[in-house]
Amino acid sequence: MKKVGIVMGSDSDLPILRKAMDTLDALQIPYECHIYSAHRTPEEARQFARNARANGFGAIIAAAGMAAHLAGAIAANTTLPVIGIPCKGACLDGIDALLSTVMMPSGIPVATVAINGGVNAALLCAQILAVEDSELASRLDAKRAADAAKVLEKDAALQAEIKN
Repeated sequence: MKKVGIVMGSDSDLPILRKAMDTLDALQIPYECHIYSAHRTPEEARQFARNARANGFGAIIAAAGMAAHLAGAIAANTTLPVIGIPCKGACLDGIDALLSTVMMPSGIPVATVAINGGVNAALLCAQILAVEDSELASRLDAKRAADAAKVLEKDAALQAEIKN
């Protein structure tokens, strides 16, 4: 199975990426996680992206706040799918990071999830990898069914409560 690369611009992004890692763990998807800055360690970020396919990655998650150039810097150096997570910072509640992540020039796409959307980034990677992996596709189907069952349980509890 291909693994997922996880890159964060700062260790302050780790709580968001832990949600992604937990989701990947639950789906039995291997991953590797690094801290590389688009601005402070651009060569390391570039080399990671350039070598990602050869190193067995199938998709990359890149999370950063504020200027949030990391996902774009990674995407500029690989043709693997890159999923950007804009992280909420002290300024503008993460809207600055969202716009920096989503507004990529034509030819360098970055799929972008919600601000602090670590779980959805991991699920999107899983869906990409599941195109060629039927066992992973089955695990995703099971997760969706379990998530639906939880909602229906909550609805049943609500219905029981309001009928009294």
